[in-house]
Amino acid sequence: MKRIKIADVLSGSLVGDPIVVKGWVRAFRANRFIQLNDGSTIKNIQAVVDFENFDEHTLKRVTIGSAIAITGKLVESQGSGQALEIQVERIDIIGEAHPDDIQKTVMQPKRHSLEFLREQAHLRFRTNTFGAVFRIRHAVSYAIHKFFNDRGFYYLHTPIITGSDAEGAGEMFRVSTLDPKNPPLTDDGNVDYSQDFFGKQVNLTVSGQLEAELGALALGQVYTFGPTFRAENSNTSRHLAEFWMIEPEVAFNDLTDNMDLTEDFLRYIADYVLTNCEDDLAFLNEREQKEQQSKPKNERSELSLIERLEFVRDNAFKRITYTEAIDYLLRSRPYKKNQFKFDVQWGIDLQSEHERYLVEREFQSPVIITDYPASIKAFYMRQNDDGKTVAAMDVLFPGIGEIVGGSQREERLDVLKAKCADFDIPEEELWWYLDTRRFGTVPHAGFGLGFERMVMFATGMTNIRDVIPFPRTPQNAEF
Repeated sequence: MKRIKIADVLSGSLVGDPIVVKGWVRAFRANRFIQLNDGSTIKNIQAVVDFENFDEHTLKRVTIGSAIAITGKLVESQGSGQALEIQVERIDIIGEAHPDDIQKTVMQPKRHSLEFLREQAHLRFRTNTFGAVFRIRHAVSYAIHKFFNDRGFYYLHTPIITGSDAEGAGEMFRVSTLDPKNPPLTDDGNVDYSQDFFGKQVNLTVSGQLEAELGALALGQVYTFGPTFRAENSNTSRHLAEFWMIEPEVAFNDLTDNMDLTEDFLRYIADYVLTNCEDDLAFLNEREQKEQQSKPKNERSELSLIERLEFVRDNAFKRITYTEAIDYLLRSRPYKKNQFKFDVQWGIDLQSEHERYLVEREFQSPVIITDYPASIKAFYMRQNDDGKTVAAMDVLFPGIGEIVGGSQREERLDVLKAKCADFDIPEEELWWYLDTRRFGTVPHAGFGLGFERMVMFATGMTNIRDVIPFPRTPQNAEF
């Protein structure tokens, strides 16, 4: 017989049929009740063994973590805790797991710290928490592709290796085939990258945006979804050296169009997860609520995981300018009582505490802030008529603060060249980008969503290292 996934077995349509399931043993109680999981669902299937029909040697090999195949009849359960169970007729051991070895791993049936789980990232998929996280990660990924495909966007693969620094921050990983111990040097003693593989200095990309703009200015609307890299020496719970970004670009869109697209996009993802990940969300929601009980009341989240997703899906996003945001903060009770850790004044880059106040307390809805000071935003953002601000936008979510950043792009060649000069970006490095402003330039706009930030929001995990399979951080490139 062909193997059937446990998720399909639990649908109940096969009651009375002989079936074969394969998976990993989660528990084996009283030499009679096997709990089996195959990763297709967070739920286990219970298999009931009549031990008189099996030799002792076989049953001893049914240990936690071992992979087995069970053949039997699916019936309605006579016990509590499950609706269906399998009456076992045959057990085949596929891969053994020795109990002494299991004791040293995350598969040991007890609660483990997330730090310990990260040390065994190759095994943490076997736990309920990370099974749920990575099934939801897949669902978010699929929802993103479906959203753009259904709206006529084209998926564009932009380079991982690039000679440009889209953000201008300079925190990039260098890519080179030169001998690090004996690189060729120029006459002035610098490394001669003209002899490198690409004939110049290149890096791992920090963004596919600039290349996506090129595609949008011919195909109309495109999006990227790929890995990006930041050589930022940060060990916070919000930073990774390697992560994934989604960056749509749309020709003829202005900032208002960009906000409309972003709002539709984020509400779509929240709705998709709520609709299609009920079991995993219920588990993670309960897990989070248990964690909240151990915290002081003033540190507990006001909304549960599921309520935060519903909050995004069901509330129109409030739209305010940066100047209005500063005014709201200056008038706020936390500011007047010196409860903000960071100061508030026009020109600052808003901190997470400021963003969360606006979302969770001032407006009680997701917030889009627009028209930021030009001095704290990237060179490619369109200069506003006031000469001080740019047509930028950030989207703020409850519990997380900024989740999306975007802008209308600067389409005017003369202004863009002046911005390059202001940011010390040589025109010859971006000649191809400037060329698009010479040949049929048009207004256009886009945004960037850090995929792992979105998965954090969708799962309630508080450390970004717990929503990517194998995190890359300073001093850590294991697995």
